[in-house]
Amino acid sequence: MTLTRYYFARWAQTFGYQRKSQRMGDAASEMHLLREAETELGALIWQNVEPIEELSVEYWNLRKFTKEHEELQKKLADCEKRLEKAHEERIGTLNQAPEAQQELVNQRANLLVMLEDQARKRDEIVAEAREVRRSYEGMKMKFDVISKESASSDEIAKINARLVQLRDQFAKLKQQRLEIGNEIEASDAQLDAIEKELEEKKKSFRADASEAFQAIGDGNKESAIYRAESSVIETQMRQLYSEIGRFVSRNAHAHPGCAKAAKSHHGLVDVMRAIRRSIALNHRLAGTA
Repeated sequence: MTLTRYYFARWAQTFGYQRKSQRMGDAASEMHLLREAETELGALIWQNVEPIEELSVEYWNLRKFTKEHEELQKKLADCEKRLEKAHEERIGTLNQAPEAQQELVNQRANLLVMLEDQARKRDEIVAEAREVRRSYEGMKMKFDVISKESASSDEIAKINARLVQLRDQFAKLKQQRLEIGNEIEASDAQLDAIEKELEEKKKSFRADASEAFQAIGDGNKESAIYRAESSVIETQMRQLYSEIGRFVSRNAHAHPGCAKAAKSHHGLVDVMRAIRRSIALNHRLAGTA
């Protein structure tokens, strides 16, 4: 919102033309844009803020997180290479199966693929259940807090209903995990039966295939761990970017260090200043300033 539009809106208010909900909506949208801009600016200039004492904690944390993230990405790349090699070895081993045993070999290959899919589904269920449990713990903490604050009975009832819903959802996920676990056990048993048939004539072949499959399973687990750790670090880095961008953009004209750090991005800083002014004007028009 420009000053011209602000004065026009104030003039309209004198005639009873109120648009409080729209002003609040505009302010919320602009706040979202501002937060995104702060994060973007922080990501662009964080390496320039080392001399700024007020941002020392953020800068050195980012230095640490950047190094950790690079190391995780390198480990993930190495893991993906090992996985690719393991898949190639497994395929090569399967292609070497004797013609007389090809049907059993094909059955085993299908089971291995099925086991991989079942293991992936189980990991997804476990991850989802972990998130549900976190939501439940957060909602339980909310219930404990507002109960001490004399919250309304309607609000407490809503929280209780949500807690029940989360418990039911967790119970369903637990049942799904048990079911997929039973399926994996059944697949393992079927795989063992096929392996026994091939064991006499193809001991070396079975050993190679098992080794490749184990490498794939271990690689998938290792890859999932690295991705999860990277995601956590990226979230922390975005928060630090946002804090740096917010401080620098607010002080770019009064703080020499901030002005120097944002020198090549003054256009973005000017846009952010305009957004802040617009947010303030919208709040003023809505009567919340």
